[in-house]
Amino acid sequence: MTLPTGKPASERSGTLRAFTLIELIVVMTLLLVVAGVSFPSLKNFFHGRTLDAEARRLLSLTRYGQSRAVTEGIPMVLWFDAREGVYGLQAQPGYLELDRKAVEYDLAEGLELRFSSPPALPRSTASPQRRATAAALNQPGIRFAPDGAIEDTSPETIEIRQQPDQAIWITQSANRLNYEIRLVEPRSNWR
Repeated sequence: MTLPTGKPASERSGTLRAFTLIELIVVMTLLLVVAGVSFPSLKNFFHGRTLDAEARRLLSLTRYGQSRAVTEGIPMVLWFDAREGVYGLQAQPGYLELDRKAVEYDLAEGLELRFSSPPALPRSTASPQRRATAAALNQPGIRFAPDGAIEDTSPETIEIRQQPDQAIWITQSANRLNYEIRLVEPRSNWR
């Protein structure tokens, strides 16, 4: 049969060909199978990224705390509330009426914090003021002196744990001037 244009209907319909419903269903089924097979490995990948991002944010906050202590000339505290899953940075209580630059972060879901005990100070080297400050704050925290030094009452190591086999440690550097990320568990006293 020839249409008024002079071309057979089969030639004209070849240029307007589309996918059939069956072809679309087959493609969607294949996509679902591929997604189902790759989802578990992608899930582990993104969980690992969460742990890494949290460790980097915490390390960045230690650097910010040191910088603020030096530039403002006041002691800073990077405090942790492991039960509530919250941590933050603020001026040590008693130095500012209101710390407008204080920051607070929620720990990502599924992560937990653990702290090593600070190194024990002999009574002769620990000033009464330093012992009183540690006792008054009685919560884990990194304390930075106005010169940027890490106070002796600060934990040597902070462990961020996601699962029993996934953890990152943030430890004091060998010269005790700052903190760094370690992927191998350091030796320390945990509490």
